[in-house]
Amino acid sequence: MHKAILYGMLTAALAMPAAAATYPISGQFGQSTGEKPGAIDCSGKRIVRFNGSERTDSGGSVRQFQNSSVIADGPSQYRIVDSFSNGLVHNGHVSYTLRQIDQDRIVVDMQGGAVTFQRCK
Repeated sequence: MHKAILYGMLTAALAMPAAAATYPISGQFGQSTGEKPGAIDCSGKRIVRFNGSERTDSGGSVRQFQNSSVIADGPSQYRIVDSFSNGLVHNGHVSYTLRQIDQDRIVVDMQGGAVTFQRCK
């Protein structure tokens, strides 16, 4: 009887989806080459939005991501793994480094190179 209950609990736990990690930042950021801190007008720019465990990106072939893990890698720097699915890929993963320059500027370093983003007004 006890084995049956334990087996049932284990089966239910394995069937539950894994909890997603939360991004270390939140808000909407536009691609920028600006050196000055502060929010910018993001009209016409590539925009990434961090909201809890979800990230959207107006550039690239994948627009929506779910955060899988965040590992601090020094002060204001994080190693991040996101998952995604689209018409061609199911349960794909992408990893990158996110560095927070200040409260309004971040650098996202992926395989294609580093891109700077600045908080949108």
